[in-house]
Amino acid sequence: MQRLILPLFFGILGTAILLWLGSWQVQRLAWKEGVLADINARMTDAPVAVPASPDVARDQYLPVVASGLITTDEIHVLASSKQTGAIYRVIAAFETADGRRLLLDRGWIKPEAKDTPRPEVATTVTGNLHWPDERDGFTPDADTAANIWFAREVPEMAAKLGTEPVLIVARATDETRPDVTPMPVTSAGIPNDHLQYAVTWFGLALVWVAMTLYYLRRMRIREKV
Repeated sequence: MQRLILPLFFGILGTAILLWLGSWQVQRLAWKEGVLADINARMTDAPVAVPASPDVARDQYLPVVASGLITTDEIHVLASSKQTGAIYRVIAAFETADGRRLLLDRGWIKPEAKDTPRPEVATTVTGNLHWPDERDGFTPDADTAANIWFAREVPEMAAKLGTEPVLIVARATDETRPDVTPMPVTSAGIPNDHLQYAVTWFGLALVWVAMTLYYLRRMRIREKV
């Protein structure tokens, strides 16, 4: 009987740890869902003027409205869409009515429209401020000669187009026949894998219990023999 104590102890300990990890992920899931709900609510608030000195932490996703001129100075960022496949995001220099020069993510175009000239257009843009974090260790450097970028890197794009490091992602414009389809900011790209993690930990706890019971049963059978 004493030989069963140590396996039983590790069985209980391992199960407790795995159940705790699963419960922690459930708590993280509730927290993340609250964060996403706040972000979604913030995205659709009434738009305001672009702050004079936007702050990345404070003004991420801030709804804004601005009038001005969309220039022909563009950066093309290679991306993909589930519905369309390969696309380019068009990032243009936007000269506002109050004399500022900002970055404007106008939306997407198909690859064959990449080099189609788009004229300057005066418009009012409604959208959200955004500082995307799209670069990782596998992201290639931009091919500036071909004007093909692989991530929306706000400081680098601002330096290239001579703008403030402020990006408006268009939600809508008052253009009558827009050349670019808006691709608004959403929370869809914000990872929320806590439910999967919780299921994994609880599943491992179940396996741990089954393995412990099987091992204890085998040991008891050996003792009887």
